[in-house]
Amino acid sequence: MSTPDISSNTMPLMEHLIELKNRLTVAVGALLIAFIGCYYFSSNIYAFLVEPLAQLLAEMGGNRRMIYTALHEAFFTQLKVSFFAAFLIAFPVIATQFWRFLAPGLYKNEKAALAPYLVLSPLLFLMGSALVYYLIMPMAWKFFLSFETMGLDGSLPIQLEAKVNEYLSLVMKLIFAFGISFQLPLVLTLLARVGFATSRGLAAKRKYAVVITFAFAAFMTPPDLISQVGLAIPILFLYEVSILSVRAIEKKRADIVEDEDEDDFEETDFNMT
Repeated sequence: MSTPDISSNTMPLMEHLIELKNRLTVAVGALLIAFIGCYYFSSNIYAFLVEPLAQLLAEMGGNRRMIYTALHEAFFTQLKVSFFAAFLIAFPVIATQFWRFLAPGLYKNEKAALAPYLVLSPLLFLMGSALVYYLIMPMAWKFFLSFETMGLDGSLPIQLEAKVNEYLSLVMKLIFAFGISFQLPLVLTLLARVGFATSRGLAAKRKYAVVITFAFAAFMTPPDLISQVGLAIPILFLYEVSILSVRAIEKKRADIVEDEDEDDFEETDFNMT
């Protein structure tokens, strides 16, 4: 049987540390540049994140607004939003630097197996973010706004005056939760590649996955059924996709082993003759 080729680049410890320092410098520099740019456009980013709520409030009419109750709240919210957006923008650079530091110590087959994940991971994160932004948030916000009352029969009206910090923190939490949840197929596929997961084991634990998924969704989302189910159902779907992906990996691995066994048999049979 052939053994995978490992990179011939070997470095002493000091050179490894220098290489790590250089990679971290590039990653942090990319994050800093992205942060400066995002802070400059923080008003635009804020307008984009608040758009689902703004559209619903505009449809309801009236002079609606968002408030902040601490002097520093709006400023620190802009910093938080800018850093969040900067990390998303700089993530490809950060992941690339991590890969370039890690790659020399990997076998060639390991490089070929891990490289596609650098592309798939941000794509899946964007898919999760788009789902929560364009579908889940409008439905959830509409549900919450339905509890406003006009104050009939002399009672006081109940009207939303959302705090900037609380609203944007909730939005970023939802985007992060959906984006990370969409990494499930990649995580389970990697675990299958290193032998920590099997398709049969994942299928057998499906009922536990359902319970854990809904518990995770309840923890990561507001206390409403729309956002909880909106997060749980995609995770369960991705879990089923993960089982199919792991099954395909197992089939490919079995085919490779079978081909190698046939090659060994033919070589042994030739030597005997």
